[in-house]
Amino acid sequence: MPKHIAFILRHALIGFALAVVFVGLLLVFDVAGLWHLVTHTAEGPIALVMLVVFFAITFGAVQIGYQIMMLGDDDDDDDQGGHRAPEFQRDAILVRVRESRQRR
Repeated sequence: MPKHIAFILRHALIGFALAVVFVGLLLVFDVAGLWHLVTHTAEGPIALVMLVVFFAITFGAVQIGYQIMMLGDDDDDDDQGGHRAPEFQRDAILVRVRESRQRR
C-alpha cells in the first residue's frame, strides 16, 4: 500500500476512535438526554449509528487535516520575515516637495 494512502487511513482510524470515545462520553454523561433517546425509543439505534458516523467523518477529517498541516519543513526558524515592498495606501495624501537649491 502506498505511504500516503496508509497515512490517510491511519489518521482516519484515529479520528474514528476519537469519535467513538466522544459519543460514548456523551451517552455516559447523558448530555441532552441522549442515553434515554437511545435506550427508550425505537429510533434510538439509528440515532446512535448516525451520531457515530457523522462524528467519525468530522473527527477523521480534522485529524487528517491536522496531520497533513504538521508535515511542513522545520527550516522556517530564521525569523527574518517577509521581503515584500510595502503597499501604497489608497487614502494617502500626496505632497509635492520642492528641492532645496542650497548646496555647499
